[in-house]
Amino acid sequence: MWWTNVRFFLGDKQMILFVFLLLGYIIILGGNSMIIFALTDPKLSSPMYFFLSNLSFVDMFYTTTTIPKMLSSFLSDTTTISVPSCFLQMFFFIQLGITARGILTAMAYDRYVAICNPLRYTSIMTWRVQLLLIAGAWSFSTICTFPATIMALCQPYCGPNVVTHGWCDPSSVRRLACADTSVDNIVSLSSALVALLTTGVLILSSYVLIGISISRMGVTERLKAFGTCAAHLTVVTISYTAASFVYISYRHLLFLFQVRIIVAVVYAVLTPFLNPVIYSLRNKELRDSIRRTLSRFRSAVSATKDINTVS
Repeated sequence: MWWTNVRFFLGDKQMILFVFLLLGYIIILGGNSMIIFALTDPKLSSPMYFFLSNLSFVDMFYTTTTIPKMLSSFLSDTTTISVPSCFLQMFFFIQLGITARGILTAMAYDRYVAICNPLRYTSIMTWRVQLLLIAGAWSFSTICTFPATIMALCQPYCGPNVVTHGWCDPSSVRRLACADTSVDNIVSLSSALVALLTTGVLILSSYVLIGISISRMGVTERLKAFGTCAAHLTVVTISYTAASFVYISYRHLLFLFQVRIIVAVVYAVLTPFLNPVIYSLRNKELRDSIRRTLSRFRSAVSATKDINTVS
């Protein structure tokens, strides 16, 4: 059994972070659930909305791997977690984070085809291709996550069994090992760089090609093309900027546990929190679908109340 002692490291900042986390988690679950329900609308059947629903699903479970456990840790001096649960949490936190970037890469390819090959869009982005892209995102994330997780699992561990983090963060868990972890650090860093650079380069390449195609269009077509990828580009920029900031913080603020935990928590919550906000604000079709979904929900609730009243 291992312990996470967040309250000790955060001190008087714990209640502020608790309220921030609780409200953020509620909004993440509510916003992403609303998007998933809204995208069941038959009018939103394009590949972009299929990828968006998958991204919302991943974001919900990505935050669920860590935030509930961390919230409970604010209510007690120490929070215990079994060793198998710790490694499962570590695996899924990393794997789901990379999966989200894989889906963002698939969405970038979708935008590239829509803007650069509009006449062939339907024939290229078939249902089979969409499923292959999603399967590829999940497979890629699993391959990137397995080596570091298996190596960490095979290490011998000895006391004190206290993870100096809000959850089973890989770097914090490795500090509990009794053996040399230099190879583990290299493998973990290499896997992270492969995941970030591979998806980042593919997304950047898609947008370079999109930019070249847009430069040949008229003003009206340019505005329309930019409007179709503005939300995705915003999410990608925030996601990769936040990831770079976290890496720099971990490298240069390694000794400041308070700063590390706060930065890690903000990073874990930021993108899943902003995704539904950005996409719903930038996409009129999605906003209209959300309104229709809420209207159907209110009608169903009213009908239930009427039935109960009659009974």
